Amino acid sequence: MVVPLSAVTPVAPTSYLDTTMQTAGVSTSGSDFGATLAGAVDNLQQLQSTSNDLAVKAVTGDLNDIHQATIAATRAQVTMEVVAAVRNKGIEAFNDIMRMQA
Repeated sequence: MVVPLSAVTPVAPTSYLDTTMQTAGVSTSGSDFGATLAGAVDNLQQLQSTSNDLAVKAVTGDLNDIHQATIAATRAQVTMEVVAAVRNKGIEAFNDIMRMQA
């Protein structure tokens, strides 16, 4: 069964990182890209801090719903993987530019 593309409903961004990654390609200014990247790193730090806090609460028995800690840890892990992938692609692009002959 083939579903026409027009029948597919787009999914809204679920996090700050999704939003910043979607808008990163729109800008032509390097400062906007830098601000976007800095925002993504700040978001990552916040997610990791939340994950750590919930993990401590889970270990000490102060957390009623263990799912919150699991979800926070997964969000932090996935965000870290995305930020690392963007960093690696940036370094790879820089190295490719440096290898170009004038």
